[in-house]
Amino acid sequence: MNPLEPRIKAQAYGLGFDLCGIATLGPASTAAHFDRWLTRGFAGEMYYLKRWADRRRDTRLPARGMRSAIVVALNYGGTQPAGPIARYARGRDYHAVMRDTLRELRHGVAREAGRPVKMKAYSDTAPILERDLARQAGLGWFGKNAMLIHPKLGSFFLIGTVLTDLELAPDPPFESDHCGSCTRCLEACPTQAFVEPRVLDATRCISYLTIEQRGSIPETLRAAVGERAFGCDVCQDVCPWNERFSRDVTVAAIAPRAENAAPDLTELLALDAAAFAARFGDSAVARAHRRGLARNAAVALGNRRAPGDRAALERAAREDTETIVREHAEWALTRFLRRPEP
Repeated sequence: MNPLEPRIKAQAYGLGFDLCGIATLGPASTAAHFDRWLTRGFAGEMYYLKRWADRRRDTRLPARGMRSAIVVALNYGGTQPAGPIARYARGRDYHAVMRDTLRELRHGVAREAGRPVKMKAYSDTAPILERDLARQAGLGWFGKNAMLIHPKLGSFFLIGTVLTDLELAPDPPFESDHCGSCTRCLEACPTQAFVEPRVLDATRCISYLTIEQRGSIPETLRAAVGERAFGCDVCQDVCPWNERFSRDVTVAAIAPRAENAAPDLTELLALDAAAFAARFGDSAVARAHRRGLARNAAVALGNRRAPGDRAALERAAREDTETIVREHAEWALTRFLRRPEP
């Protein structure tokens, strides 16, 4: 019989995954870097990262008895135009998409193995340093923007992992660094969130500010948020590897919804709880909650400063049920009193 590893990869590619590699579980090579990052306070309010930090140091700890990892990547469409909502969040929640597709991969692995196999599947849901494991499986290198970059796919992809008790032959880890002297991502960051190459202060990152930050967005950073309402793709947009190798979405389940590619910011601001749930309940945008998205939309409108937006902001500042939304709407209105920035 043919070796099991290529047959597992064939299963992964047949399900629509763009990359697949295998790694042996063990100590994470970036554990010390991660610990220093936490100590410097760069995780902000993401307390769950510190809570499970001990398990992230070794990929054998989250699921006992596992020996190998099948690591996959799913492209989510880096060729789409930039917009208020980051590309990965424009369609169905990627957690659900990856959960369903990884379940099918587990079934395929069991069929190929021809015997009962212990497996656990994860995608951004377990205390695992996933980029570390993906690099070990040969899926790319760490870019200066801290993203995993593949030389023929760029970085607009999701990472998923199937841990298994199978003892599989690992792929060579990705050892080389193809960023060279390029610093586009570091220079383009609107909030200057990179302390140094490959070190992100998440508390300054627009993705953090518009998703993980539950309270007010610091006033010193609001102007730099620009017209973004959920997430940010700037450090990926300017990457030469993405400019050359990004692809359209090929798996329908992760495809963007037309209304989320270029949403009306005043509409996002005005959504009530029921309308928010109907539109974003099965989307990654739900993580921000209605109040967070409305807060972000108010900031984006204040930065846009289009005359037709004032009425929506005035209504939000006067009538919104959430104090945080009213406060950000009031700030946005003060922006109309200033001269537009060059």
